[in-house]
Amino acid sequence: MHERERHDVILATVQDSPVATVQRLVELTQSSEATVRRDIAALHLQKKVRRVRGGAVAVSAVPFHVMAGRPFADRMTINMEQKRAIARRAVALCDDNEPIIINGGTTTFQMVPYLRDRQLQIFTNSFPIAETLLKQSQNTVMMPGGTIYREINIILSPFENDVSRNFSARRMFIGGQGVSRLGLMETDPLLIQAEQKLLGQADELVVLVDSTKFSVRSSLIVCGLDQVSTLITDTGISDDTRTMLLDSGVRLITVEPAAQETAGRVSGVAQ
Repeated sequence: MHERERHDVILATVQDSPVATVQRLVELTQSSEATVRRDIAALHLQKKVRRVRGGAVAVSAVPFHVMAGRPFADRMTINMEQKRAIARRAVALCDDNEPIIINGGTTTFQMVPYLRDRQLQIFTNSFPIAETLLKQSQNTVMMPGGTIYREINIILSPFENDVSRNFSARRMFIGGQGVSRLGLMETDPLLIQAEQKLLGQADELVVLVDSTKFSVRSSLIVCGLDQVSTLITDTGISDDTRTMLLDSGVRLITVEPAAQETAGRVSGVAQ
């Protein structure tokens, strides 16, 4: 993990708990204790955290958690054709009147145009997904309570007993920072906590990632591949990646970005 990513994780962790211990930060960043202590010292000098014995604390209470990773707006235009094709195929999996969960992200956001003429019960923690669907479709839309984090346009709640616990879905659609043999990866501990809470509310987990995400790694795991029912990606994946997913029992769907009118190609384990 690069220095900036480690600093983002430290800043996020001190806002999420009273004390971010060195040991906890070592686990989250997968770095050495010496590296974490240097990072804390650097952030202390920048007056972004306060160094204490055994870890770090927030300089002062702030209304918003500092999210790790690139802002939503910066990621929107990356690999757009792949994301659109993946999203279109994802919507094709849904039947009308079906309850689904759409986790916030730039790939899942591309599902919105293909949902405009559908009639689904949709639970989402994404403010732009909910706003667009409310304006441009007849789908039923539900959202959790919590704080809107502007940089990623997601609503997150620190409470266990929020409305998400009362929604039962056929499928949950989710993107990710990366995918490896260890599973689906993300960069922020608070985001992972919220996603893991939603995982238990759906019968099936459908991962939407373009082929570049298989070369990206993070130290934080959302879930293992054994929890992924279906993964939709573009045809740019390598043979090794395809074998890894199929050997893990994942139903793999690949789509051609330049041929969005086709339904895609399905391979692997059937549902």
